[in-house]
Amino acid sequence: MAVRSLDDLLRDPSAVRGRRVFVRADLNVPLADGEVADDTRIRATLPTLRRLADAGARVIVASHLGRPKGRVDAKSSLAPVARRLGELLGQPVAFAADCVGPAAEEAAAKLGDGEVLLLENLRFHAEEEKNEPGFAAALARLADVYVNDAFGTAHRAHASTAGMVPLVKVAVAGDLLRAELEHLRRALEPERPFLCLLGGAKVSDKLAVLGAMAQRADVLCIGGAMAYTFLRARGVPTGASRVEEDRIEEARRVLAAAEAAGHRLRLPVDHVVAERLEAGAPTRVVREIPDGWMGLDIGPETAAAYAEEARRARTIFWNGPMGVFEIDAFAKGTEAVARGVAESAGHSIVGGGDSLAAVNKLGLGGRIRHLSTGGGASLEFVEGRALPGVVALERHG
Repeated sequence: MAVRSLDDLLRDPSAVRGRRVFVRADLNVPLADGEVADDTRIRATLPTLRRLADAGARVIVASHLGRPKGRVDAKSSLAPVARRLGELLGQPVAFAADCVGPAAEEAAAKLGDGEVLLLENLRFHAEEEKNEPGFAAALARLADVYVNDAFGTAHRAHASTAGMVPLVKVAVAGDLLRAELEHLRRALEPERPFLCLLGGAKVSDKLAVLGAMAQRADVLCIGGAMAYTFLRARGVPTGASRVEEDRIEEARRVLAAAEAAGHRLRLPVDHVVAERLEAGAPTRVVREIPDGWMGLDIGPETAAAYAEEARRARTIFWNGPMGVFEIDAFAKGTEAVARGVAESAGHSIVGGGDSLAAVNKLGLGGRIRHLSTGGGASLEFVEGRALPGVVALERHG
C-alpha cells in the first residue's frame, strides 16, 4: 500500500493553515553540558518543519531522547533541543513541560500560524513505549494532522508512531521518512549487481539481515568482529578474536544459504591484529591470526577487494564498520570501504552510526546517494519486515 506524503498534503495550500500539525520527529541527539553535541538529526527534519511552518501550520513536534524508562529525568529533557531547533529554524521554538495533559494542551492552544512547539520527552511516560491507548488518545487530542518524520523509530509500535495515527483525521509521511522509504526500497528490488556490506561487533545483532542478504545480494562482504564468528564456522583460526560461540551454527546456515543461492559471501583474508584493544598497542597485518592476538580490522588486501566490489556494484547497502573504527589504527578498513562506496556509480545506501561517521569524517557524505538516519529501522526494512510506523500510515490511507 502507498503512504501519503507531505507533497500530497500541501497540494492544497490551505490544507494546514491554522491547523495543529503533530510531527513525530527523531530528535534523539547526544547532549553534553546541557547543550546539543551533534545536531545531525535535528537538521534532517528541518525541511519538513519549514514547509509546514511556511504553509501556516501550527507545528507541534514530539520526540524521545535517551532511555529514561518511563520516568522524568532532567538529563533527558528536550529543552536543549528546543533551543537548538530554534537557532536552526531561525525562529523561536516554544517548549512544553510535558507531552500530554494541561501543560501540552495549553502550549498547543497558544500557537499561532507558522509557529513551532516542541513537547517534552515522550518516554518520560512509560505508556509511550507500551502503546497504551489512553496515552495515544491524549497525544491525538493535540493534533488535527499527523506527520511521521521519524524513520529511526518507525520499527517501534509506540503510541506516537502507531497508536495515535488512526485517531487523527489526516496522516502522512514527512520528507525524511518518504526519502528513507524511497531509497531503501532500492535494496528490496535492486539493480544488479547488488552488494551488501555488513560490519559491526555481533552476528546476533544482524542475523536476520544476514539471512535475508545471503539470498538477495549478489555479493555479501562481512567485516567487523562478527566476521570472526563466520571464519570460525569455516574452520579458520581466529586467535583471541571475538567469536560468538553460540552463533557459529547460525553462521554456517548463512554461509550455506548464500552458496545455495549462487551468491558470493566474502570474508576477510587478512587482518590488522593486536594483543590488546587499545590505542597505541603494537599491530601487525597477518593472513592467519596467531594465538593470543585478536583481529581488530580487515587487512589492506581485504579492504581493497571490498572497495573494488563497491565500485563495480549498481546497488549498495552498507551498515556497520569493518573494524574498531574509534581507534585510528583500526579504522583504515572502514575508510577504504567508504572511499570505494563513494566512488561507485551505483545507488549507494549507507546507515549505522560508525559507517555514517566514516563517510562524513572523510568528507564523502555528498557522494553517497542516501545516508540513512535509521539504524535498526533500516535493517528491519531491508530484511523485508513491516515497520509499524509505516503500516499505520498505509492503513490510514
